Amino acid sequence: MTPATWAGRAPSTGGRDERGSGTLLMVGVMAVVGVVSMMAMVAAVYLVVGHRAHGAADLAALSGAAAYAEGRAPCPAAARLARANDARLVRCDQVGDDVDYVVSVTVEVQVGLRVPGLPRALSGRAHAGPVS
Repeated sequence: MTPATWAGRAPSTGGRDERGSGTLLMVGVMAVVGVVSMMAMVAAVYLVVGHRAHGAADLAALSGAAAYAEGRAPCPAAARLARANDARLVRCDQVGDDVDYVVSVTVEVQVGLRVPGLPRALSGRAHAGPVS
């Protein structure tokens, strides 16, 4: 029994041999899957860091507003809370008087990945003040 009849096929009579073409196809499919997986991982990292930046900004603004309500300077309190959330306070403003005020902060969080063409840090901005 020859290998061609063993596989249930008639022997080839002059056509191209296609042995190994499935291997090349699978290599191509795996390469595409790998690239798509890496792109999804980078997108997920940036999404998480963006949420961390916005959360740190919210908490820093609330901390600054609470400190101002107690008669303390809002920006040092906001900076302390930003550092506690692995963020850096980029800007802090307090507008208004003792009764009606708003504390605005901008924080920056470093991205753990270094991807050419993408930012190395993401920022978040938030505002807080008294509820009237």
